[in-house]
Amino acid sequence: MSEIKIGDYLLERLAQLGTRTVQGVPGDFNMGLLDQIEDHAKLEWVGNANELNAAYSADGYARIKGTVAAVVTTFGVGELSALNGVAGAFSERVPVVHVVGVPSTGAQGSRSLLHHTLGDGRFDAFETMSRQVSAASAVLKRSEGAADEIDRVLTVAVRQARPVYIALPTDLVHAKISAKNLETPLDTAVPANEPDAEQYALDVAFRHIDEAENPVILVDACAIRHNCLQETRDLVEKSGLPVFSTPMGKTAIDEDHEQYGGLYIGSLTSNGVKEIVESADALILIGALKSDFNTGSFSYRTPKQKTIELHSDHAIVGYSHYPDVGMKGLLPKLTKKLEPRRQQRLDATRKRITRFENRLPQEDGDTISQAWLWPRLGQFFKPTDQIIVETGTSSFGMLEAKLPPSSHFVAQILWGSIGWSVGATLGVALAAREEKLGRTCLFVGDGSLQLTVQEIGTMIRQGLKPLLFVLNNDGYEIERQIHGPQRTYNDIAPYNHKLLLDFFSAPEDRTVPKDESHRKDPQPSAKRYHAVHSKAELDELLKSDELDNVQAIHLIEVFMKRGDAPAALKRQAQATSGSNKYE
Repeated sequence: MSEIKIGDYLLERLAQLGTRTVQGVPGDFNMGLLDQIEDHAKLEWVGNANELNAAYSADGYARIKGTVAAVVTTFGVGELSALNGVAGAFSERVPVVHVVGVPSTGAQGSRSLLHHTLGDGRFDAFETMSRQVSAASAVLKRSEGAADEIDRVLTVAVRQARPVYIALPTDLVHAKISAKNLETPLDTAVPANEPDAEQYALDVAFRHIDEAENPVILVDACAIRHNCLQETRDLVEKSGLPVFSTPMGKTAIDEDHEQYGGLYIGSLTSNGVKEIVESADALILIGALKSDFNTGSFSYRTPKQKTIELHSDHAIVGYSHYPDVGMKGLLPKLTKKLEPRRQQRLDATRKRITRFENRLPQEDGDTISQAWLWPRLGQFFKPTDQIIVETGTSSFGMLEAKLPPSSHFVAQILWGSIGWSVGATLGVALAAREEKLGRTCLFVGDGSLQLTVQEIGTMIRQGLKPLLFVLNNDGYEIERQIHGPQRTYNDIAPYNHKLLLDFFSAPEDRTVPKDESHRKDPQPSAKRYHAVHSKAELDELLKSDELDNVQAIHLIEVFMKRGDAPAALKRQAQATSGSNKYE
């Protein structure tokens, strides 16, 4: 193959990076590319209900696949609808490739007054907006250099774990270019650290740890995002040190590991964990992302002079900063230096750590409480399950559940866009099917669900079988905890959730015959609705073969008391309310 169309070149590069699903919404400026996606041997097109949901879904897909995800929108109206989802991926360090079909180069050159424009001849306005939430942009304007531009931005997406933007004009989709670049895979490996700088930082970090009596490891989000999980787990295993995680780092370390002690969230932390972490005389932070909800409103009590921070592109030891010394290269060398004293440290760790377990509270009555729900769910999950939570009660509640080995905790804790979890569940389920992983389980409140509920229809059309747990507590409980518990702005119009799965399914007796011979979608799955009002009902359902050996999409509506909230949420809400200074 000596030549290839530009659109096909882009798709082949995505396939080489491991992407198998492309999502988005059709529009007249992107349909030429959509033809190529549907005709591509390695890619599947999944059309979404809207562009915002498509971006959310791409976010979820990338988190599970560990590679880039692609979302395709049309110029102007489509790309702006997706922008909130792309911004969330930028904030949370997720590599989403946003491909925008734009008007032809001729129309742009003549500043034509086209639909989907602002009516002032500016065709660069939307790309300018996207630059604020993109690590790199490529606005293709000619065939020459198109392959190099595509390669450049895709490499940035992988290396920086952030979204990139590609504008592809309608007349360039089928333009031919050389296919030679495709013979060489993209070099997405992190550049090696400068040897002398790395050695110096390594020696200083090792000395801090080796001389400490109570060193501790704290794992955070960027260990996951920057593909450093194996290096991090090797450090934990071979150092023998106690390890904890942050909310954004949950499940980076298996929670049944003998060295794992639980979550550290600053002042929101349980006393046992708090004492161990805050008394550490050497704290090794791996991939720290110190947002308010990730740190208990910035309430870490860990002295800087005793802290070693390892990031993707720099390291900090005490008050010394080492630029261009990334954790990917540094971690294996630090592990090797710490390994000789593993057994000594492991013996000490076993004495200090209280194992994190799912313990049900002793409560009177059969009402489903937040305190009971989350550890009970922790007992329900199995290895390789995907567990998606929404910003709100489920995000904080699931922190109190011990999750099984090789499971994935999927949450948008930093960006916190309401409704994100429903769209993300579609992407997670698609990726889990491709990777042959376990069940996909969503936990979303009745309020959050309403923003993105349409994507349940896409799940059904795709034959996916997620377990959708809808927590019905009559509105926006997280907002009520922060402010205005009796205000009407925290109320919602109640849905009849019993009808949702049927509503989003195509009737079997369609009155309009359709030729669907071109479709590659799987057959829609069967569907089940469950309403649970008591601990006994939920306990029985969680033990059932239906939810253990899932053969259909299930919507489980869990009725809970308004005003009840997880303990961590209550503490965080108090801190957030105080910082907002509404009173």
